Amino acid sequence: MKTRKTLIFPLLLLPIAIMAEDWPCFRGPEGNGFSVENKIPTELKKAWKIALPGRGLSSPITIGNMVFVTASSGSIQDRLHVFCFDGNKGSTLWERQFWSTGRTMAHKKTNIAAPTPVSDGRYIYALFSCNDLVCLDLKGNLRWLRGLTRDYPNASNSLGMASSLLVTGKTLIVQIENDSQPLAIGIDTNNGKNRWKLSRPKSANWTTANLLPGAGKGGKTLVALQSKDGIHAINPANGKTEWAYEGGASTIPSSTRMGKVLLVPSKGLTAIQPRHDGSTYTQLWRVSKLRPATASPTVANGKIYNVNGAGVLSCISPDEGKTLWQLRLKGPFSGSPVAAGKHLYYFNEAGLGQVIDSSGKEGKIVSKVDLGETILSTPAISNGALFVRSDEHLWKLN
Repeated sequence: MKTRKTLIFPLLLLPIAIMAEDWPCFRGPEGNGFSVENKIPTELKKAWKIALPGRGLSSPITIGNMVFVTASSGSIQDRLHVFCFDGNKGSTLWERQFWSTGRTMAHKKTNIAAPTPVSDGRYIYALFSCNDLVCLDLKGNLRWLRGLTRDYPNASNSLGMASSLLVTGKTLIVQIENDSQPLAIGIDTNNGKNRWKLSRPKSANWTTANLLPGAGKGGKTLVALQSKDGIHAINPANGKTEWAYEGGASTIPSSTRMGKVLLVPSKGLTAIQPRHDGSTYTQLWRVSKLRPATASPTVANGKIYNVNGAGVLSCISPDEGKTLWQLRLKGPFSGSPVAAGKHLYYFNEAGLGQVIDSSGKEGKIVSKVDLGETILSTPAISNGALFVRSDEHLWKLN
């Protein structure tokens, strides 16, 4: 993934002087909602908004000054859109449209443009709930496309699919997990063909995979696939499981990585750490009362932050899972939070953004912004701004 400044995760715990970075996937470069940018305003103002032709739960992603987002339109959401916008002006640089080849049924709260796209800095990969997958270059030229329903006709559920994409090396990780024909596929980024295919636990699953640098034998990077059964740490080159956490896990909020530790929504919140030899993991702690609702946990300032179904935000020590303070927010939340420096950014379903200063002994709401539209997706942070996707618009806040 392209980053315009070197990003080393342990720096998350230290003062950062990095100016800007790309936000190439769901929940950012580290997949945990944290940005190394340190000049994000705490009083968010509306710089611009641009209307979208249809709904979407997918988050924006950014490469340089380009902002990418997907949408689905039409009476049955069978028209699929991929947009590229100018991050400064909010103008449309290009749009590509495709007809769906798979099922477009979904729960009324969700939609077909639910999975967040991903970029490796050269190409954009976009997946839709109808299991249509496209690869475009940064100018919008089509490289390849696949209608995965044609290959796997039973890989769907009646509520809609929402697992986002992950790319590592030349492998694109695609999860189309359901209670009929659940699959995880490693796809060659060059041509869209399968490198490997795994059968997965039979259950509707909306979680997104995580990268685990150094978690495999010989220091290999693994990919953590989450399901109702737990975590399977797989080799992205061949799909083989190198070790597994079998304590069960949520199928809605995703795991969050903090350095070498993986925070799993399992029986509350469970912290596991891969062993140095890559053979298995060590469970560090488990706290049953720290049960995420829909929003995934995030990290900032060397702490863990988790919001429950009642809208209570907990600040958690990473050493033992101890709650340091709590703060009630106005929810409910479907999208996950993002963070930069000492501040957390939460947007609830009604479109209310709440900015929290996490640096004191108690958390404090320092500002709010009301966009007045339904927000079910996770924001992106890039170039000193937040990019937020509502049901009707893409917003730039700075």
